[in-house]
Amino acid sequence: MKNPRVPQFLAAAMVAFAALAADSRAADPLPSWNEGPRKAAILAFVEKTTTEGSPDYTPPADRIATFDNDGTLWTEHPMYTQMAFVIDRIKTLAAEHPEWKTQQPYQAVLENDHKALAAAGEKGLIELLMATHAGMTTTEFEQIVTDWFATARHPRFQRPYTECVFQPMVELLAYLRANGFKTYIVSGGGIEFMRPMTLQVYGIPSEQVIGSSIKTQFEIRDGKPVLMRLPEVNFIDDKEGKPVGINQFIGKRPLAAFGNSAGDRQMLQWTAAGQGARLMMLVFHDDATREYAYGPADGQPKSLFGAFPQDLMDEANTQGWQVIRMKDDWSRVFPFDK
Repeated sequence: MKNPRVPQFLAAAMVAFAALAADSRAADPLPSWNEGPRKAAILAFVEKTTTEGSPDYTPPADRIATFDNDGTLWTEHPMYTQMAFVIDRIKTLAAEHPEWKTQQPYQAVLENDHKALAAAGEKGLIELLMATHAGMTTTEFEQIVTDWFATARHPRFQRPYTECVFQPMVELLAYLRANGFKTYIVSGGGIEFMRPMTLQVYGIPSEQVIGSSIKTQFEIRDGKPVLMRLPEVNFIDDKEGKPVGINQFIGKRPLAAFGNSAGDRQMLQWTAAGQGARLMMLVFHDDATREYAYGPADGQPKSLFGAFPQDLMDEANTQGWQVIRMKDDWSRVFPFDK
């Protein structure tokens, strides 16, 4: 005769096993990171800076981590997200500016002439930025950006740009905050372009976003105070500007800094120069199947956006900075990946 208690025992064992498996998964704060030296470096850094009694223990008030945005927290190809916004805005505003049909760099945008657009260089880019970012109040610009994020789609992934974020980095942000770190975005992108989405997407409030900016001016319009966005550059938060922005807006040297390109070099150098435990990491895009592959470090294709030159790779290897190789270190790239 069959023992009626066996099925009950097996059922209980299966439940217990499932619970243990769930606990194991829950215990891993970085489930989208493959086991390896990069994940181990993150875990070790957090443990030694947050464990009381450790020689590298750092009080919560000094636990600062800074992150570049484009190419570090979300995809920056086939072009920077803000550039896609600029192009869409030029096309939207073109009906009000018939002269743009024969005037560069606007003509290049309207005709999708990427070669002519690239030839316009930094001067042309600034002209496009001013035409699409200035001449309105800060409130009006915020609404335009918010509406665009709600409707725009990435050309390859056909997802909202706000979904084209790197899941491993989102996990890293949450893990650091859970251990008393304050996380900041320090990006060459426009500060008021990023702020409308950073809390929802990254859990980073607007006051912890540092970026490039144009000048604003206080005015009274229709009896109400407003801040008008002027067609003048105020601050470029890139390269040497990043440590300057960190000092000006945070007032403390980061314990950890994360980037992905030559534009982040000085931020990592500034972070590394501090005393005690430090963590400097660079995301290297080498996975054309799941995202994109570009460098030109280590023989990857050259890139107009987020270039990672060989001398940066050499500096990282010499200085002991961690290089996150997307293909090897991440089991999952985007939140929508299986």
